[in-house]
Amino acid sequence: MNIVSLMGAVELGLIFGLIALAVFLSFRVLDFPDLTIDGSFPLGAAVCATMIIGGSSPLLATLVAFIAGGIAGLVTAFLHLRFKIMNLLASILTMIALYSINLRIMGRPNLALITEDTILTPFLGLDIKMYLLKPLVAGVIVLVVALIVARFLNSDYGLSMRATGANQKMARAQGIDTNRTTYVGMALSNALVGLAGALFAQMNGFADITIGTGTIVIGLAALIAGEALFSTRGMLLAVLACIFGSVVYRLAIAFALKADAIGLQSSDLNLVTAVLVVIALVLPGAKNPLKNLMKRGK
Repeated sequence: MNIVSLMGAVELGLIFGLIALAVFLSFRVLDFPDLTIDGSFPLGAAVCATMIIGGSSPLLATLVAFIAGGIAGLVTAFLHLRFKIMNLLASILTMIALYSINLRIMGRPNLALITEDTILTPFLGLDIKMYLLKPLVAGVIVLVVALIVARFLNSDYGLSMRATGANQKMARAQGIDTNRTTYVGMALSNALVGLAGALFAQMNGFADITIGTGTIVIGLAALIAGEALFSTRGMLLAVLACIFGSVVYRLAIAFALKADAIGLQSSDLNLVTAVLVVIALVLPGAKNPLKNLMKRGK
């Protein structure tokens, strides 16, 4: 594997680290199985790309993509809390609706950003190779976001949110508005996914309606890898484990796809991801965010 492929894997790992962090918030912190992610990821890319092509600032477009993802999470939470639709089904309904919404936003299945200004444009004058610049910029953004999320989860409100996911009855008995914390948690989770979609579109030069396919599985794989390989004692370490797990996962996939002896092709990516997640779920004593859901299903 050459340096370009290696740094490309790191770049993708950092971007999808935000998705792993979103999965951590919904599945682990809130105990809310959320498939909205498969729709809010292309939503962020679609909103960002459309605004940039329309002449908006890349920073403003990224911020609006972040907000758009948050709104998608609020819709899922609203369907669940207001209309008592099962959380998993509510997220599936939102994800399906977002496919059509994303097409409406872009006006076509894909948009190109190759000739447009992006968040990378101000750094192009620096003497840094593009394959190094992308992971560097992505790393700074993701690290800042991770530190903010960790600080939030350690705050009083963050503790209320964690209590909501751990035991809603106990949380309500302590005077916590569990509906509000669920709304905030779901909005924050999908806002991070929308941000990831905006970064993906700008760094890869396009937004496509299909880029969200299998996103939730990739996020789960990265989360499980992070919890298996790194210490999660303390909220900061747990958050950073999501990011590092995503990078390690992407590097492992990149090496596997480049290994001729194994015989894998790039089209096998989703199959490899699914197999890895299945292995992690069935291993005795494996730590994973679906453990409680699996117990409830028995």
